[in-house]
Amino acid sequence: MKACRNCRLIVYSEKICPKCNGELSEKFSGMIIVLDPERSEISKVAEINVVGNYAVRVK
Repeated sequence: MKACRNCRLIVYSEKICPKCNGELSEKFSGMIIVLDPERSEISKVAEINVVGNYAVRVK
């Protein structure tokens, strides 16, 4: 698994981020799984508006 350094999206087999074309890193910590970004308080705080798996922190 890798996480995007820009939008923190976690991807599994891509070489660049499919969401923002950002650089990926294998070093990340934590995971947020967003199923309903409109109703999720955590996604509002983390500024996530698309369904997916996101890293809490990317190094």
